[in-house]
Amino acid sequence: MTLDPPARLGRVEFIALVGMIYATVAFSIDAMLPALPEIALALTPERQTLALLVVTSFVLGLGVGTLFTGPLSDSYGRKPVIFWGGVLYCGGAALAWQAQSLDWLLAARVIQGLGAAGPRVVVTAIIRDLYKGREMAQIMSFAMLIFTLFPAIAPLIGAAIIWGFGWRAIFVAFLGFSLISVGWLMLRQAETLPAPARRPFRLSPLWQAMKEALALRQMQLSILAQMMVFGCIFGAVSSVQGIFDQAYGMAASFPVWFAAMALLSAPAAPVNGMLVIRLGMRPLVRRAMAAQMTGSVIVAALVITGLLGPSEVWVFAAWGVTVFALAGFSIGNLNALALEPLGHIAGMAASIMGALATIGGAVIGSVIGQLFDGTAVPLILSCGVLSATGAVIMAFMPREQVVSG
Repeated sequence: MTLDPPARLGRVEFIALVGMIYATVAFSIDAMLPALPEIALALTPERQTLALLVVTSFVLGLGVGTLFTGPLSDSYGRKPVIFWGGVLYCGGAALAWQAQSLDWLLAARVIQGLGAAGPRVVVTAIIRDLYKGREMAQIMSFAMLIFTLFPAIAPLIGAAIIWGFGWRAIFVAFLGFSLISVGWLMLRQAETLPAPARRPFRLSPLWQAMKEALALRQMQLSILAQMMVFGCIFGAVSSVQGIFDQAYGMAASFPVWFAAMALLSAPAAPVNGMLVIRLGMRPLVRRAMAAQMTGSVIVAALVITGLLGPSEVWVFAAWGVTVFALAGFSIGNLNALALEPLGHIAGMAASIMGALATIGGAVIGSVIGQLFDGTAVPLILSCGVLSATGAVIMAFMPREQVVSG
């Protein structure tokens, strides 16, 4: 039986919608950064470093939730899973808003992360339902532009909310953001997985789909490469505020520096979208990894030798731009490479890839954060090693089939 292709939104609206849903994760993490000192004073003054768990608990929930949302969407449809994920996310935000202890807040953040996994994973499956190959990579690249803009403004938004209403009001902003993004999708995007194409939510078919996805070499290598990229990003996010504070004495201006770094990295995604049709996904990721490795080695050598003097903060910030730009040249391409032959189990495949890459990247990033010694050197060297590893991984990635539509 031949199924009619699912209806598509206009490309501009679809990219904006997908970008906003992807941005939920970035907003949920980066808007919290300016609040961490106040949360520490309010809920854990005796051990203020525990406030960092407000970020990692969200990532933990996100990674765990990612394992389940894709298979559920393969069985029950894309939109219901996104809707109930949004409900769970909003419930977690409401609980966090009222949290009276750090334990309560961390539990609420795990719930938030579990809820965010629904829209984050399933929207990738929706893209695969509608597009494939390099065209899918192009759509994801342009959506990543919106995704990368939010880290630029999220700390500023968080700082403004704290200044005007206190740190608890940030969770009200999360709730409102999710209502808008999920509501937009529910009202405007048609269901992309028709009932005849759905797979039963039973152990045996799920196990077979998981084995099929994990047996694919493109999937295996894409997960490993994404771990390297996420390790760089999570490591940078966990370390960068301390670096600007302790290494450069610029804690007060950190939100402005962070915004500038994210904004300057934003063009990477649309540039990737313009290049990917002509050059291909695999070569772009490989070149981005190699460039990041080279730049990290050079900057680390300059910082270690002390040759930069007062200009070191500017060089570090410029290097930070390249770390965030690496995501624009890699994540969308790696997702498209892995999902290209797995359209019939796109939800399951997106879940496996997202969960393993996110959890692995979070573990790597947390290790990098613990290496912080008051300087930028551990972070820069770690990203150099991860990028070199990613470049080696991409050397074994099979060439994609040139398909579109």
